[in-house]
Amino acid sequence: MHRFIAVGLLFAAAAAPVVAQTPIKIGEINSYSSMPQFTQPYRQGWQLAVEEINAQGGLLGRKVEVIARDDAGKPDEALRHAIELTSKEKVDILAGGFLSNVGLALADHAVKNKRLFIASEPLTDAIVWEKGNRYTFRLRASTYMQAAMLVEEAAKMPAKRWATIAPNYEYGQSSVASFKELLKAKRPDVEFVSEQWPALGKIDAGSTLTATMAAKPDAVFNVTFGADLAKLVREGNQRNIFPKTPVVSMLSGEPEYLEVLKDETPRGWIVTGYPWDQIDTKEHASFAANYYKRFSENPKLGSVVGYATMQSIFAGIKKAGSVDNEKLVIAMRGLKFSTPFGPAEFRAIDQQSTMGAYVGKLDLRGGKGTMVQWRYADGKNHLPTDAYVRSRRPADAMK
Repeated sequence: MHRFIAVGLLFAAAAAPVVAQTPIKIGEINSYSSMPQFTQPYRQGWQLAVEEINAQGGLLGRKVEVIARDDAGKPDEALRHAIELTSKEKVDILAGGFLSNVGLALADHAVKNKRLFIASEPLTDAIVWEKGNRYTFRLRASTYMQAAMLVEEAAKMPAKRWATIAPNYEYGQSSVASFKELLKAKRPDVEFVSEQWPALGKIDAGSTLTATMAAKPDAVFNVTFGADLAKLVREGNQRNIFPKTPVVSMLSGEPEYLEVLKDETPRGWIVTGYPWDQIDTKEHASFAANYYKRFSENPKLGSVVGYATMQSIFAGIKKAGSVDNEKLVIAMRGLKFSTPFGPAEFRAIDQQSTMGAYVGKLDLRGGKGTMVQWRYADGKNHLPTDAYVRSRRPADAMK
């Protein structure tokens, strides 16, 4: 009898380390092939975070493993990968998303499968409000938040007649809606005289600017990014529209896009972005130094988002003491975590992070675009009231 007990204990002891070494799996889905200027630095950001946590012994005595998939910027592809990652790979958590329509598809999968999803980059307000659910948390400052940051500056301008240029999909529509709502609240005297909605990745910059300027706007709110932004700026410069016509622009101060614009960067645009080479906080200095040491290049905004995404997940797992998704949801509501931009938290009411953004103006230095006269806009100061959230977020999402 004692011999059988001893053998059983031996088997149990041998099996224990195997169980302990089963990795915590995070399924990461992003637009690696279609948006490489952002998602490649993003990948490096989360790789750095994972390497750091594993060097410290992992989480809950287990290593962290990320299984990445490329959605090519297509919601159907993202959904296919999400199904495979949850059913076949048995990942504990889903993360990622770049385009807002992709993020919404992943959020829908999350609630149907009761799987925690950290939406790293999708900016649409709908992902935490109208289409929000209890399993989806969003990291980056939303369209509402960034619009609120920009409206603080736009409201000071003498401009009364505004035009908008935005890609015709969820992110663009959400950005314009928030900007119009918030600017009208601060400046009831303004009017919006033109709205242009070019297809994502297919902008005809000439016709877009012709239609915009035909309305004789005093200023323009721009939401284009990537190749569309470069085409718009080049055409506007050639026509002497920029910098003659004031522009308030979402995301245009991010190094991913400034590197493409180079010496064509329009001076004076008011933007959200990331002046990485000018930030001297302790948190950012440490991150930037470690990032450069690992990849031999300076960080971009995507790098920060990738790194902070994993930091938030690690903090949630530590707080929950588990990867059980129901426990994680509870742990992450009100969760405080660190980012290269400083401390942030996920608001309990809408599961939106308070990580902020930098607001400033574009300028040229040494033939390259940069941000000047910038400030850090803390996300917690640019979020709406609880009553506003309750009017837009489903009650089930707040249970």
